[in-house]
Amino acid sequence: MSIFPLQKINGHLFIELDGQLWLLDTGAPLSFGSVLDFSLEGERFELKSTYLGLTPETLSSFVGVETTGLLGTDILNSFDIILNGLENSIIISLSPLDHQGQVVKLDQFLGIPILSATINGNEYRMFFDTGAQISYFQDDALTTFPPAGQMTDYYPGYGQFQTDTHNVEFQIAGSSFILRCGSLPDLLGLTLMMADTQGIIGNQIIQDHIVGYFPRRQELGL
Repeated sequence: MSIFPLQKINGHLFIELDGQLWLLDTGAPLSFGSVLDFSLEGERFELKSTYLGLTPETLSSFVGVETTGLLGTDILNSFDIILNGLENSIIISLSPLDHQGQVVKLDQFLGIPILSATINGNEYRMFFDTGAQISYFQDDALTTFPPAGQMTDYYPGYGQFQTDTHNVEFQIAGSSFILRCGSLPDLLGLTLMMADTQGIIGNQIIQDHIVGYFPRRQELGL
């Protein structure tokens, strides 16, 4: 088990390893970086130099800070992880970790976690994506929620796009969250349909909370 600094920059979450910043992205099935050999907790991983045309240089320009690369679920799902947005730390362990909060059962699609969330009394399947600075809700009801301004975001393989956002109240395992939500461009929205999901829960639920991510037992602790 090791504890690392958790950096919150421009709405993104980064783990600091040996002075280098890596974007934490449970929404990406493949890691990449400017180094091709990577070790974490004694486990060795081989990295690609790009992901869907996204390079560390392009990623750095999108997130507004120099980053060495991106850690996706091909690496993150090998561990138990506790993301402490209150103390800005991240615990990574090969052994099981405990979390005192509510347990949320996870499903997976291509290694990307999926959870259930309730909006206006209706239940939806949503990707849990720590790489997303805002959340997404692919439903016409989005526009009925209070507006929260326009946002520029990016998606690997697609590039940057703009979306109008709204503040949406989510219920997840008995906890209530007000999350800034946009809608994905039509082409990206189709990828949600393939997994029978209706949106994305971004990293806002981590910013001021302690969240346990336990992919090997398919659980989230809130």
